[in-house]
Formats: sequence, structure tokens, C-alpha cells
Amino acid sequence: MRSPGARSPGGAAPAAGGTGAGGDPGADAWLELAVTCDPEAVEAVSEIFARIAPGGVSVEPGFTLVDEGLGAAVDPAAPATVRAYLPARDAGPARASAAAVERALGHLQAFGLREIGELRTRVVHEADWASAWKRHVGVLRVGHGIVIRPTWRRHRRRAGDTVLAMDPGMAFGTGLHPTTRLCLAGIERWADEGLLARGGARDGTARLLDVGCGSGILAIAAGLLGAGELLGVDPDPIAVEATLANARRNRVARRLRARRGSLPSGAGPFDLVAANLIASLLATLAADLAAELRPGGRLLASGIFVDREAAVRQALEGAGLRVLRREAEGDWVALEAERGER
Repeated sequence: MRSPGARSPGGAAPAAGGTGAGGDPGADAWLELAVTCDPEAVEAVSEIFARIAPGGVSVEPGFTLVDEGLGAAVDPAAPATVRAYLPARDAGPARASAAAVERALGHLQAFGLREIGELRTRVVHEADWASAWKRHVGVLRVGHGIVIRPTWRRHRRRAGDTVLAMDPGMAFGTGLHPTTRLCLAGIERWADEGLLARGGARDGTARLLDVGCGSGILAIAAGLLGAGELLGVDPDPIAVEATLANARRNRVARRLRARRGSLPSGAGPFDLVAANLIASLLATLAADLAAELRPGGRLLASGIFVDREAAVRQALEGAGLRVLRREAEGDWVALEAERGER
């Protein structure tokens, strides 16, 4: 997923700061609105914030600290924090909008819509927005051995850890979203089954294609777990840049190529394909995904909301793929499928 935090209309995002001289917040000032609420109230609170926030709304999931505070695990039952930003150059309209939000939140609280905290506000500035969101991203453990370490965090490595040093920047793929975690767990299973080290290439290691590579997290994880040749494709040039930079950080750049584009890749067939997309796109690309695989090759498809699972299954099976496994986290589903030997 993309870096947490809403972007301002100018493409920057605010960082904490005080007001300018004489109480003037300054031309680069924004008013941050934040409220903590039960996960079931997030949608309603976000809708209220979106009415007045030109920079968009961000939702930060609840976390539980682990490893003596050095790591964090997403807790789907913990309260989430919803944030939005208003231009604060003219303090009057900003205060009025904040008051309107506070009244609307009060109405929600009166209806007893789970727990909704008090509205918090503060003035923030754009000067350090590029890194302000980083404080909300911690070390994350996925599966039994994958550890995602943001480059600005420390981690005490355990025996058996596969540590990915990631700087997602503005590209999708921090490991925080359930769809990414489902993919990473699937890639780890492939490693446990020997599929990454065995593969079908001459050197005995798998060739893997990451469709919609984002930050490159899936291809990099596969490379660190034993895969050989890696290719990432993404229509977003920012994602391609992030993938290549993260590949260098994790010392898999010699094996990982990334380029702007989609399917067909023109580089198949692959032993393994990972596609963390959305359900409608997976269904549309089903035949192309199958065509990228060698006979007997495996596909890991994620980004499927539970109510779209049947449509994706039908499309994959219609393209000659046999669904072998289903994994779910909350309302998200990942499917592992195999291309027939013929």
C-alpha cells in the first residue's frame, strides 16, 4: 500500500510545527484533524472528514508493540486513527470546518456507533512532510520468518529471520495491508515447499514475475528466500524507481529487473507469478497471468475482497488455472493457483 498519511493538494504533506510570528500559522501551514475510533466506525468518520479535507483522509490501523517495543503487529481489533488536513493560512475558515467536523462526530457518538474519541487538532507545516509519515510505520513480522524493517527503524534479528529493508516512499507495498501480508505469507510457503530454490531455470532457481510490483516487496522477499531471476512490472514509474532502489538496499539488484508496463511481460514463461492487484483487474488479466506461467507454474493472486472471490475464481479457472489454496485475513482473500501441465 502507499505510504500512510494524506497528501496535500500541492503534493507535499504536513509535518509537526508551531505557528509563525505573531500567531500567523504561515503560508505552508495545515490544520491536522485526528480522531481515534473503533474499526467499525472508521468508514463513517472518514466520510465526515472527507467533506472538508481537500488533501484526503488517512487511516492508520491499530498496532500492538512486540519484541520489547522494537516491532509492531497490526491489531485488527485495536482502535484506528483517522486523520485529515485543512489549509490553515486563513485560520477562521479552518476553525469553522473543524467545528463542523466536531459537531458531526458528536452526532455519531450520540448514535452509539461503537467508540469514537474526541477530535484532536494541531497546526503542522509542509517543511518535513516527506518524512513525517514515517513515525507511523514500524517493524512488522509476517509469517514465521519474514521481517519488514523500514530503513529508518532498528531490528534485533532472530535466528531464521529474513529481513527486508524497505523504503516504500510513495509506492505501494509496505507490508501493512492484509493483501501484501497474504502475498508474503504465500511466498514464504513457496520457499518452505522448495519452489523458490528448485524452480525450472537452468541454475535450479525459480523465475518469478511480480505484477504491479509497487515497492518491490514481493519480488525482493522471493529473492531473499531463494528465487533466481526476478522481474517486476508496474504502470507507475514511481513504483519502478522504488522497486529498483529497494532491490539495491536488499542486495538483490543483480537478479531483479523492473520496468514500466503490464501484461504481457514478453519475458515469460515464469515458474511463479505474484499479482497483488484488485479483483476486477485479476479477473480481466486472468488469461494473461496464465500465459506468463510455464506448465505446472504457480500463481499467487491477492487483493481480492471477499465478495469478489467467486468472480476471480471463475476467471482463473476459465483461463486454465486450478485453484489449490485459499488464505484470508479479515475481508481480504488470496488464491494460489497452478497452470496445468499441458
